[in-house]
Amino acid sequence: MSRRPRWNHSPAFKAKVAFAAIRGEKTLSELAQDFNVHANQIMQRKGQAVAAIPDVFGADKQAKQEPEVEIKRLHAKALRVSKSSVY
Repeated sequence: MSRRPRWNHSPAFKAKVAFAAIRGEKTLSELAQDFNVHANQIMQRKGQAVAAIPDVFGADKQAKQEPEVEIKRLHAKALRVSKSSVY
């Protein structure tokens, strides 16, 4: 008896399944039949997508704040170096 190889779904396919589940136009069992995956996988992909949504929209704010923090850290370091070289 030979084993069936595991399916490795592409990220695009996983996103397609997640968006279909989020839309909610079909039931979970209908989606499982349409995409030929288990219902648990659909719920897992939906959960991952919903959890990642705040990161997608919050990335701009975080990217803008990081350089400011880095600049402040470098200014503090430069001040310490200049004070130590004066004495």
